[in-house]
Amino acid sequence: MPSFDMRLPTLRAAYRAGETTPRQLIGELRERAATLNAEFHLFIHLLDEAELEPYFATLEAADASTLPLYGIPFAIKDNIDLAGIPTTAACPAFAYTPAASAKLVEQLIALGAVPLGKTNLDQFATGLNGTRSPYGKCRNSVLADYPSGGSSSGSSLAVALGVASFALGTDTAGSGRVPAALNNLVGLKGTKGLLSTAGVVPACRTLDCVTFLTATAREASELLALTAQEDPADAYSRANPQWNDGAAFGRIARFRFGVPRDPEFAGCDESPALFAFARSTLEAMGGEAVEIDFAPFVEAAKLLYEGPWVAERYSVAGELVETQPDAVLPVIRDVLARAPGTTAVDAFRAQYRLQALKKTCDAVLETVDFVLTPSFPRPVTLAELERDPIGANSLLGYYTNFMNLLDYAAVAAPVGFMKNGLPWGITLFGRAFTDQYLLSVADDLQRTLKLPLAGGVSCDLDAPAGVARHDRTRVVVCGAHLDGLPLNPQLKRRGARLVEATTSAPHYRLYALAGGSVARPGMVRVDKEGAAIAVEVWDIPSAELGSFLTGIAAPLGLGKVQLADGRWETGFICESQGLDDAIDITHTGGWRAWLAEREKDVHPAASV
Repeated sequence: MPSFDMRLPTLRAAYRAGETTPRQLIGELRERAATLNAEFHLFIHLLDEAELEPYFATLEAADASTLPLYGIPFAIKDNIDLAGIPTTAACPAFAYTPAASAKLVEQLIALGAVPLGKTNLDQFATGLNGTRSPYGKCRNSVLADYPSGGSSSGSSLAVALGVASFALGTDTAGSGRVPAALNNLVGLKGTKGLLSTAGVVPACRTLDCVTFLTATAREASELLALTAQEDPADAYSRANPQWNDGAAFGRIARFRFGVPRDPEFAGCDESPALFAFARSTLEAMGGEAVEIDFAPFVEAAKLLYEGPWVAERYSVAGELVETQPDAVLPVIRDVLARAPGTTAVDAFRAQYRLQALKKTCDAVLETVDFVLTPSFPRPVTLAELERDPIGANSLLGYYTNFMNLLDYAAVAAPVGFMKNGLPWGITLFGRAFTDQYLLSVADDLQRTLKLPLAGGVSCDLDAPAGVARHDRTRVVVCGAHLDGLPLNPQLKRRGARLVEATTSAPHYRLYALAGGSVARPGMVRVDKEGAAIAVEVWDIPSAELGSFLTGIAAPLGLGKVQLADGRWETGFICESQGLDDAIDITHTGGWRAWLAEREKDVHPAASV
């Protein structure tokens, strides 16, 4: 297969240079997609020339510089509405033609992107393999004996085979992450409600997420930043906090990540080594691995199909199953079969259990910046799916089914290839609204590994300009807020945790300030005769930072402090007028040392 480069920056450069136009490029892509469709069954509906014409006309009348996604071709999973084009959810009897596009599709078109067509999927988005469709089974983009993964099967193939720069999928149980991992792509399953699901055929309305499938994490970050907006038309939409905006994407430094203590690989010979490689790579990037008990996450995952959430799926397709059973694939009917027997009592009991598991899992996530898992224990073949369509499919969801139930953000990213050439990937997941941080880690991983990207192009990514951030802020303390000292409870009451004890860069002087009910120091940056001062770095939830700041008494405040390794972090600084009557204690090297020295002077017998 010839190489191609469909990344957003590449197409922008080609348009600016006059090498092609949206009309010319997308016309060629449509022809390519039609040819590929015979083998891969990736599209249910390719837009024809008449259907594409309004998009071309709009672009040709527009100023390209005002449209961030000018002429960028994208594909849409066929459970997401595109105005005037049938939405089938891979079930012809269910099909309808929407008058309006889904909110997210509207956003992308308004930004200049051009829809190429509607992609194939596991019927009613129920499946993780891509073979459960009357429009044809989707094979893997690399190896014909393996599935594409699903349920966003056609969307993953559209990007992996080079007919779209990005694609929209959906993800309720792993439908965006599994196909990403099997096709050397990045799959962003954002925080629930971060992207509007208005105009999306529900799988589980309370859990569904729209996903971006891209060649790189950087592209997913850009798309998320452009479209993460609260939607009044979507009752499950949520506002994106400022710590998770586009500026949160950046370089990463020190971090802690969880890994399952006893990871499951279902007897695979290669997955353990690939996962160990992923772990060691993250450690080399500055990460500290922390082994965690993964059992509560696995138990939560089982609730999705063994619990009453199957009834939520039935609320969409159940009427069709009852009135036209032959219109629904047998395997989908088998999955939904337990739903009619589910009672309200079952539903509440499952919710109670899920809440208890979430409390346990959330406590684990509070101790790390994210968790690393394989995207699946091992790949399955098309032959396995033929023999055991439900069991083999369930295996693919071992590491994915719990994510939306527990309200976490997740990013699937490539890590390597199996000996037969099949792509293999990992998932990074974390607390809600840490999407841009997870994408930052995935970006750093891609830049570190330099694996060939989708299309076989080399990974030539530059490091981001800024520093990545998430829902917690690091605060440098040098005095009464140190661990065990009088003001430290102000941090701990807000959920802060100690990250490290270190020193500042050798550019500061330390003073014991006059007055106040609690003795406090002031640390001041100087041009000369500075010293390294002992400090602690604490991690505090960003939502609590405002209340912490308002409780800081003059002349202290929060600014930027440089640490010994050159990092700049938020920390305590002192206004110069606050140094009146202060005592220079720089020679002690830190507040604890000065307190000990003062105690020795006051009670000399105690030191004998």
